[in-house]
Amino acid sequence: MELLKEYLTPWLISNSLAILFLISAIQKPKLARLLFSLLFFWAFWINYTTAQNNPNEYLEYAVFSPFDLYADFINGWFKSHITTMVKLIAFGQGLIAIGMLLKGWVFRLACFGAVVFFLAITPLGIGSGFPATIITSVAIYFILKNDDLNYLWYFRTKNSNLSN
Repeated sequence: MELLKEYLTPWLISNSLAILFLISAIQKPKLARLLFSLLFFWAFWINYTTAQNNPNEYLEYAVFSPFDLYADFINGWFKSHITTMVKLIAFGQGLIAIGMLLKGWVFRLACFGAVVFFLAITPLGIGSGFPATIITSVAIYFILKNDDLNYLWYFRTKNSNLSN
């Protein structure tokens, strides 16, 4: 119960933001792409610096998972390779952040990476903000469906029928 109290506010914030990302993805996909890019740049920076300066913080996630497989992995192999693994994850998050700004197959690959990341951390339960991870995965789907898939800074313009 103490764990729930400690993480209730971050959980509420995560899920509220996930809903805002979803609404944005449906209504303004370019804005959602920008938000996801910023989110993944932030995650890159946080994870890289935490892995460098205080890697044992990641062992706390073992208590969040309702699945023994994740807890056993975190307390087993992962415990001996925290810094390397989290820096690799952070690197992937940085690539996703960059990919969200680009177009075509690179953008699609970044979306795929984002969904894989969100689904991979879902079993961490409240530690991953569940169900925020599912909501953000759905938001990625709507970005792919509603965006023109061009560079983030290019916007569709309506053709004008003006002739001289």
